[in-house]
Amino acid sequence: MPQVHFQIETAPPRVLVHAGGEMRELPALWLREHCQDATHVDPDTQQRLFDPHWLPEDIVLTDARTYDEDHVNLTFSDGYSGRYRLSALTTDFDSHDGCPEPAPWQADIDRQSVTFEWPSLSESQALRAAAGAFLRYGFIILRAVPTAPQAILDVARAFGPPRETNFGRYFEVYSRPRSNDLAYRSVPLGPHTDNPYREAVPGIQLLHCLINETAGGLSTLVDSLSVCAQLAAEDPLGFATLCDTPVRFRFVDDSNELISRRPMICRTADGQVTGVHYSPRLDELPLLPVDELKRFQRARRRLGELFVDPRFQIRFPLRSGELMFFDNNRVLHGRTAFDPNEGRRHIQGCYIDADGPRSLFRTLNTAAG
Repeated sequence: MPQVHFQIETAPPRVLVHAGGEMRELPALWLREHCQDATHVDPDTQQRLFDPHWLPEDIVLTDARTYDEDHVNLTFSDGYSGRYRLSALTTDFDSHDGCPEPAPWQADIDRQSVTFEWPSLSESQALRAAAGAFLRYGFIILRAVPTAPQAILDVARAFGPPRETNFGRYFEVYSRPRSNDLAYRSVPLGPHTDNPYREAVPGIQLLHCLINETAGGLSTLVDSLSVCAQLAAEDPLGFATLCDTPVRFRFVDDSNELISRRPMICRTADGQVTGVHYSPRLDELPLLPVDELKRFQRARRRLGELFVDPRFQIRFPLRSGELMFFDNNRVLHGRTAFDPNEGRRHIQGCYIDADGPRSLFRTLNTAAG
């Protein structure tokens, strides 16, 4: 978050803010909506007791009086006058809303910075550190997780409510014939996001290893933020095409047919990449004019090449009692092939929504003072 400093002027009355190396005047309408007194904002819920949509668009500031470094009384042309705590206005200048800024990573990431002992997360300080690392890097590895059935749900609930899908509250990943998803076979799985065919796509996935007696089946992870930055540098037009072109994703089995259309690269309204929807097993090439289709395919192929490039991808054995916790859209996961005749490989998985760790980090931060 940038340093924020307010400057109050009285003739004419106005509030200036210095943030991110820039100075700007705060609009009177914005300030009026952000009033803070208990007659306008409920002190318990922090929800408004008035409807700001009815405020006149041409409202002006008529008076500004400073009490101390952090408090000012503002009066407006609609007759409202109230005291403001200036520090409470700084949240609007934090583009990450109180959470750590994402830190793109490549294969040389220090894995100790994202590895935590599950028993230690019973302490709020350790839990906050784990949530913070997840928000920075998009994944963490937890060790010493009990291998009892459904222990994965205990981990999930520490960060947010488990999300039930057609696969259940949690699902079992081991090799079995004629399964309804290739994840339940011994074949290799390239980097992908889970469930891009769903509204909404699950935000976070947990994969917990109960037993792994095979030499293969290495887990793979890759940060789409780093890969997308590389693609944008190499092929700006192709990158933009993947950001703007909807792709059809489809999953079908005996009980479900789930379909969604969304671009492969996800961006915020201000153009910041947040992740991808990527699953070569489930997507369909969009029907575009020939030249656009070629450009789309070149960019899609290059994106796939970068996802498996050793510069970006890490691979490691997920051992018994270890759990991967990762942002399903930002960090792509995969698996190398394994031989089920070597021994058992049993993983449990589940999903939670993306906002769970964000809410947890903020509340733990507030509690820590």
